[in-house]
Order: sequence, then structure tokens, then C-alpha cells
Amino acid sequence: MKPKIIKTEEEYTAALARVEKLMDAKPGSAREADLELWSLLVERYEQQKFPIDSPDPIEAIKFRMEQEGLRQKDLEKYFPGKNRVSEVLNRKRH
Repeated sequence: MKPKIIKTEEEYTAALARVEKLMDAKPGSAREADLELWSLLVERYEQQKFPIDSPDPIEAIKFRMEQEGLRQKDLEKYFPGKNRVSEVLNRKRH
């Protein structure tokens, strides 16, 4: 299969199969160059067909806090005033 811009679901499926076959390419080899090219083509198609919206900023903060085991009190050093963290996380202040 010759590399080309992916426009259909069938071409996308074939390109994914090609990427999978090239995954064991040795660094610096021609197969690695092919892998890089096919990966870029697949990525471009996915960005166009399956766009991902940016996360809500407050939800992103809460998610990160959960990941790190942080509490509101842990964020106070980054905000002026003790109540500011609560106001931001509760969407009462930008």
C-alpha cells in the first residue's frame, strides 16, 4: 500500500493495519521511516474525524487534585486569600 492522505474509513483501517505491522521497526531503519509517515497520516485523519474538545478548566483542576491526593487547602498557597480556592472550584469566581 502506497502512503497517501487518508480520506475514508476503509483507508483508515488499512493504514492502522500498516502501522501495526511496522511497530517492530528497528531505530534508524527504512521501516521506522515508514512507521513515522503512516503514524502521521493516521494522526491527521483522527484529528479531523475524532476531534477532542479541551477539558473544562475546573474539572481538569479537580481531576489533577484527585490524582495527586490534594485537598483545597493544598492549593491555598497559589491563590490570594483562603476562600479563593473554594470560590474558583465552585465556579463563583473566575
